[in-house]
Amino acid sequence: MRHDMRRHLRPHFRNVLRLLVIAIALAASPAIAAEITTQSFPLPDGSRPHDVAPAPEPNGPVWYAAQGRGALGKLDPNSGEVIEIPLGDGSRPHGVIVGPNGAPWLTDGGLNAIVRVDPETHEVKKFPLPADTGYANLNTATFDGNGKLWFTGQSGIYGSVDPETGTVTVYAATRGRGPYGIATSADGIVYYASLAGSHIARINSATGKATLIEPPTRRQGARRVWGDSKGRIWVSEWNAGQVSVYDPDAESWQTWKLPGRRPQAYAVYVDEEDIVWLSDFGANAMVRFDPAAETFQSFPSPRSGARVRQILGRAGEVRAPESGTDTIVVYRTQ
Repeated sequence: MRHDMRRHLRPHFRNVLRLLVIAIALAASPAIAAEITTQSFPLPDGSRPHDVAPAPEPNGPVWYAAQGRGALGKLDPNSGEVIEIPLGDGSRPHGVIVGPNGAPWLTDGGLNAIVRVDPETHEVKKFPLPADTGYANLNTATFDGNGKLWFTGQSGIYGSVDPETGTVTVYAATRGRGPYGIATSADGIVYYASLAGSHIARINSATGKATLIEPPTRRQGARRVWGDSKGRIWVSEWNAGQVSVYDPDAESWQTWKLPGRRPQAYAVYVDEEDIVWLSDFGANAMVRFDPAAETFQSFPSPRSGARVRQILGRAGEVRAPESGTDTIVVYRTQ
C-alpha cells in the first residue's frame, strides 16, 4: 500500500512553541493554578481529526482518526512529519486507541467495521460487524483487563472483538440509541456512556451484559467516560455542561458545573496525576479540573471553532485534536 505523505510542518512550527498559557483559574487560588505550555501541529487540510491516541512511549507516534480523509494519521511529535494511511473506500473513522501490543485500532462508521493498523508496516486489517447488525454508527473502543476490545455504536449497540480469533460479537443496548464514549477502569472493567440515553453502563466482559447506572442529573447527555487511578468513573455531561464522577464502591456520585455561561462538556480524560481534562465546545476551550481542590482552569483555543472531540495523553502531556481547525495541540504539564 502506498502511503500518502501529505505535508510537513512549516519551519516555524517545528520548534516547540513555548507559549506559557495564562490560565483562567476560576474559583481557584493562585497557588493551585497549574503552569501549562502548549504546542500546535497543523495537519493536512480536511483531515478533521476526530480522536487522537499517542503511543505510550515518550516521543512515540501520535495517531489520529482523519475522519474527513478516510485515513489513519500518524504524527511524528519530534519532526512534525505527518503520514496518512488510507483505510479503504467509504471509510469515516471516528475513534482511535492504541492496543496492548502498540497497534492502533479504529472504529470506522463508514466501513461499519473495527480496523487494526500494523504500527510498522501500516497493513490494514478489518473486522466487519455481522451482516445483520445494520448501520451501527460506530463510536469509540477500549480494551478490557483481559485484552478483549469493546466498542460502541450510537445506533443502539455495543460489542466486542477477540483479537486472537477475530470474532466480532454485537449486543443490543438496553435502552436503544445512544452508546457513545467507552473506557476501562483501573481494575479492568469496561464502562460506556449513552449520549441519547443519559446514563452510563458497566459491561460484564464474561457475559456481555450491561448494567445501567443513572447519573443524578436527568437528561444530562452523558457523552464520554474515563477512569481514574482509584477506580472511579468520570463522565462528561454534554447537555448539562457538567463533569460527574461515579464511585463504584460507594455507588455514589459527585457533580460539578463547568465554568462559563453555556458550557458543553464533550470529552473527558484523566491524566496520570488524576487531574481531569475536558473539552468545552461552549467556551471553545480545554478545561483542567483538580478534584482535590475542586477548581477549574480554562485554556481557550486561539483558533475559533476548535471542536476538540476526544482527549488522550501520556506521562506529562495531554493531546487534543481540534477537528474544526485540522490541528493537534499538546498541553504539557511537566
